[in-house]
Amino acid sequence: MSSDTDIQARLDELEIRVALQDELLDSLNHTVARLQQTLDLQQAQLRLIYQRLPESPLQESPSSAADNIPPHY
Repeated sequence: MSSDTDIQARLDELEIRVALQDELLDSLNHTVARLQQTLDLQQAQLRLIYQRLPESPLQESPSSAADNIPPHY
């Protein structure tokens, strides 16, 4: 009978471990999905910024940047 209770205790422990691992796996999957959504959004925002960059009046050609060097340099 001792053997049956040992086997049952081990089985119970394994079932608990599996349940905890399932919860952890679900949590990690949720985290990865959320991070993927964030990454997708950031990539879309970055593409939009790059599309607008040539339209920016702040962008200067190298020759015009050299022309604007103060005289004391």
